[in-house]
Amino acid sequence: MIISQDQVVVFKPQSSIDLQGGTAFSKQVLEVVPRQHQLWVLDMSEVDFMDSSGLVPLINGLNSAREHNCRLVLCNVQAPVRLILELTQLDSVFEIFDTYEDIFTHTNDENLIVA
Repeated sequence: MIISQDQVVVFKPQSSIDLQGGTAFSKQVLEVVPRQHQLWVLDMSEVDFMDSSGLVPLINGLNSAREHNCRLVLCNVQAPVRLILELTQLDSVFEIFDTYEDIFTHTNDENLIVA
């Protein structure tokens, strides 16, 4: 599911990010019309499983966001998924916030326009 406002795009994957879920996420990223300084939020609140095949679409999404001068962040990351990110040391690559609201209370990006 994608929820979009002018400068904030929220991706909300369901259940798991594995080969099938990762493919769905990749398709969602391709549907977004990037705008400079957009914030892409990956709300992981409903994701309770992620395997190694799910890491590739996450990294591709991050690379795509960066290529378009956008920012991709993760929020509401459940313990099993957080563990995978920590084991692969991707927790130091992604910006991870405990809640959706924390993204906006801890952002320092002056160019970000929150709709």
